[in-house]
Amino acid sequence: MPHNIAILGASGYTGAELVRLIATHPTFRIKALTGDRKAGQPMSSVFPHLRHMDLPDLARIEDIDFSQIDLAFCALPHATSQAVIAELPDTLKVVDLSADFRLRDAEAYAKWYGKAHAALELQREAVYGLTEFYRDEIRAARLVAGTGCNAATGQFALRPLISAGVIDLDHIIMDLKAASSGAGRSLKEHLLSAELSENIKGYSVGGTHRHLGEFDQEFSAIAGRDLRVQLTPHLIPATRGIVMTCYLHGDAGTVFGVLSRAYADEPFIEVLPMGEIPQMKDVRASNFCHIGVAGDRIPGRVTVIATLDNLTKGSSGQAIQNANLMLGEDETLGLMAAPVYP
Repeated sequence: MPHNIAILGASGYTGAELVRLIATHPTFRIKALTGDRKAGQPMSSVFPHLRHMDLPDLARIEDIDFSQIDLAFCALPHATSQAVIAELPDTLKVVDLSADFRLRDAEAYAKWYGKAHAALELQREAVYGLTEFYRDEIRAARLVAGTGCNAATGQFALRPLISAGVIDLDHIIMDLKAASSGAGRSLKEHLLSAELSENIKGYSVGGTHRHLGEFDQEFSAIAGRDLRVQLTPHLIPATRGIVMTCYLHGDAGTVFGVLSRAYADEPFIEVLPMGEIPQMKDVRASNFCHIGVAGDRIPGRVTVIATLDNLTKGSSGQAIQNANLMLGEDETLGLMAAPVYP
């Protein structure tokens, strides 16, 4: 049976990615697209690569008849979703792609995002949307909070290892390389071609990256104690993709075995053969995450590298994976296309 879908905030990168993926989804039908600043425009004028699709024009959120919608993807800017979702019908299923509902604790949200949460009841209701680890909760949820793309990458690399107790929890160093589309579509000086091209630069160095709030929340829950990791992010001159390199204390063979067993039946997580290093291009525009494990010349040290596409598995693909579960569909529907290469 077809499901009627609305995409709120369709004029951004994650909105366009949702449209691209839903184009081949066998049961999802796009019935409404919103983009307040571009309301009234056809989607093809905002994203010409979608010109071949028969899509509704962009509209304002208040003009949408949600009685005809089964599920809404909310791809709005951070701190916007909470107010918008609070006004939607309470029977409507929602997958939020912003940061508004990722953190369960109100104080943690205020710490990392600099303002009090404006919809605490919804915050308490929301289910964290890391599909591979919250499937049962997502199936029963009305509101799912999509993870941060960087947070998802690091968790795929480390969650099974923390749970199995095979690494030293006090010696976890994460080095992040992130492409520019993770910063969104709005104009920013540091994303200008002249600034970013032929350049790699660290940002949020010293423990200020907001996705650390998700790592604190999720890793501490698994470990049963406060767990803080060290993270250094870098912006790289690429359009889409993430590589997370984790430097750990543990036995490489044991780490490889734990990850291989943890993801053996997962359709979207691939643990590569021991010593094989994943690369960003191998998952481009796909819902796959590749993980590699390598030993070190120093005994007791191991490196785990995970890569995914920030707009797909890190955001819009993950959102569709969650929506499939919420609507009673197989979670892989519309998401098994091969990566784009080269």
